[in-house]
Amino acid sequence: MSCAWRDLDQGGEPNRRTKSPVREQQITLEAFRSLAPIEPRDLVGLWKGRGIPAGHPFDGVLENLGWFGKRFTPDMRADALLFRLGERRLVAIDPKWIPLPLALRLHVLGRTRVAKNLFSYLQRRLRARGPVASLKMRVFGGIESSAMVYDHQPIVDHFRRIDEHTIMGAMTITGDERIYFFELDRVDEPCRLDGGISSVGHHPFQ
Repeated sequence: MSCAWRDLDQGGEPNRRTKSPVREQQITLEAFRSLAPIEPRDLVGLWKGRGIPAGHPFDGVLENLGWFGKRFTPDMRADALLFRLGERRLVAIDPKWIPLPLALRLHVLGRTRVAKNLFSYLQRRLRARGPVASLKMRVFGGIESSAMVYDHQPIVDHFRRIDEHTIMGAMTITGDERIYFFELDRVDEPCRLDGGISSVGHHPFQ
């Protein structure tokens, strides 16, 4: 399937010749809506993520801060935000500590080295004590599919299937019309998660 968000230039950035941020959002949303739904049970496991640049303030921010991906458990709970901790470990961050309105306003700073270093320093203090979101079925764009509902933030991540090993996500924030898009690739081997072992095949740091 040809996907609009993969229309990238050689530098990995969206082709800006004809797309404004609003148009990028529209094109990427249309691509998302064209994908098949996915059941919550098919999400169980560890997933490595990457953002899809589409005119959202958070484009490039998570990658700069060392975002790894997400993990979904058999009881339909989720480690919503996994970040790299050193070279070979992951840490689950509790998003309830993130001031969303401020983060949206200061998104440019989120792409700087200063923000990266500060976040690395604060990771252990922001660490989650357990799963921080739940997998549920939700209707989005007229289609019912899996969604991850955050416990303590007005955020819902909606999911659609690209293929057996890849899904597309659309992160929505209550009160904000903009959508943050991302892809998740399944990871099949155990990986060290700070505070425990994720039980799921190729090594994410290869």
